[in-house]
Amino acid sequence: MDTRPYDPDEAPDAVPRRHTGTVVADRYDRMAWRDTCEQSAALRELVTELSARHEHAADLLADVFLAAYKHAPRLRSPAEMSPSRLVNHHIVGALMESPEFTGVRRETAGDPYAAAVAVLAQATELRRILENTHDAHERALRAETARWNPGDAAPRPPAAEADGPDAAPDSPDPGTDARTSTADAERAARSEARQAARDAARALAEAAPGIRAAARNATANAARAVAEEAALMRAWGVGPGELERMPYDRRARLAERLRTGGLARWAELIGRFREMAAGERARKVENATGELVGVTLGDDLSRIIPSELANLGLPELRAVFAARYAAGELMLYDSRGERPTGRGAVIACIDTSHSMYVTGPGGVPREAWAKACALALLDQARHAKRDFVGILFAAADKLRVFRFPAGEPVDIDRVIDFAETFLGGGTSYQRPLTEARDILAAEFADTARARGDIVMLTDDECEVTEEWTRDWNEARTRLGFRVFGLAVDAPRAARTDSVLEALCDNLRSIEDLTDVRTAADLFRLI
Repeated sequence: MDTRPYDPDEAPDAVPRRHTGTVVADRYDRMAWRDTCEQSAALRELVTELSARHEHAADLLADVFLAAYKHAPRLRSPAEMSPSRLVNHHIVGALMESPEFTGVRRETAGDPYAAAVAVLAQATELRRILENTHDAHERALRAETARWNPGDAAPRPPAAEADGPDAAPDSPDPGTDARTSTADAERAARSEARQAARDAARALAEAAPGIRAAARNATANAARAVAEEAALMRAWGVGPGELERMPYDRRARLAERLRTGGLARWAELIGRFREMAAGERARKVENATGELVGVTLGDDLSRIIPSELANLGLPELRAVFAARYAAGELMLYDSRGERPTGRGAVIACIDTSHSMYVTGPGGVPREAWAKACALALLDQARHAKRDFVGILFAAADKLRVFRFPAGEPVDIDRVIDFAETFLGGGTSYQRPLTEARDILAAEFADTARARGDIVMLTDDECEVTEEWTRDWNEARTRLGFRVFGLAVDAPRAARTDSVLEALCDNLRSIEDLTDVRTAADLFRLI
């Protein structure tokens, strides 16, 4: 990247066609810029605003976009540039030399939408730079005018007179004097053009420190904006491939909705939950026997403890090892077995009563923690090719069901609707658990898939009737589903004699809402 100051004394006297674009670009790059402008009202408004006050601002914005968009952006040398665009060249060079520029391009290269976000994020600093370089730009324009019109001040030679008998044979040739005068004028004009260029270069050099400082601020703003939006999309499970296929206007609306929605503040928590769940999936061992609880005797070599294996290294103890193996008396890890993961739907029943809106430890609302956990469960179900159902409940008359079938693409707008819906009111266990049971029963009738998983996330305790409990237990036996309970910042609901404990196979109390690891083992079991 050539960012050497432009030296007007090195410029040739000839006036070749020079470039107005700082970043080397082909027709497809320029097409990407035009198409993005057509789709982005904010970008068009910025171009109109800056162009009304600063000549060639549209070229500058195009260069800033291309520097972010191209995979390997390259600046032209200053000698290749039109003098009127040397200020633009210096600005773009300062942007590309900023330490934060690499972070910008990590998210924007090849992505016109992200490149447009980067341009808009730099708008404030670009306005400041253009105001501060106004004098340098005006001088550059004068240098451009002098460069293209060096002969305007030179007199034109008069037309030659026709030869005739009355012509004075000894009179001096007027054309010779005119040509001499024209050459002198052209030399003077070229000298004036060089002086104008030197003045422009001096003004630009004086503005350079301010340009570099503002450029660092601009790229820092851009890096922060594109990184935050990328993190927001990742937190909500929107992958790069989906974003590339998404039309510009829909992507802009989605980003705005995610930034301003009810759970926007907790995007980082949602992302941590999803990352934790992905890590647990990666660490989960298929056909594992469960939780280690001690040592026992047997002949299962897959669970043998290291000290027994050490006996194989001593020739005199190999016979002893063989005899103990034959007798089933080897020391093995003992574990409390968990059933293999289910095959039916994963159903998250989320309490959205008024108390779930309360802020728990660490400043995290109970609702935010529960919704973040539920979105990670959605990922878990998708990974296992299982249906996911989100049931939002409060009082007995308040219930919303969101279905995400395994065989259909996830609609991100529906995911956001699920996450942002809050019903309010009291708490009823029977209504959501009955709905979950009926969903699993219908799935079993239609597909013969059993062994679903129900996860109950609540901060309250309520009673259930004996008749309902009998029906519930009969359905659990018949359909083979498991029930996991998470008492969110509610130790009372997690007591050993609580109703929730009686309803669940596996109940845990979540007291630190800032630590997603408290629910880690749940994602190894589901």
